[in-house]
Amino acid sequence: MVTGTSIFLIAVGAVVKFAVTATVSGISLATVGTILLVVGVIGLLVALVFLMQAGRGHTGTTRERVIEREGYVDPYA
Repeated sequence: MVTGTSIFLIAVGAVVKFAVTATVSGISLATVGTILLVVGVIGLLVALVFLMQAGRGHTGTTRERVIEREGYVDPYA
């Protein structure tokens, strides 16, 4: 979800910065586009870092703890 939102922000920021030629009094659309681009890139980097960290702990191996008691006789042995 975060990755998709970040890519959407990057796309909207690029359109606002490079393709929109309209003018709005008091607001620079190029600056708004740049801000959206930067926020999208930061969000994408954070999402990728979290995805990389989530995959580190799962190696597919399990540890099994075996406790042997002295004097125990296995009736099926």
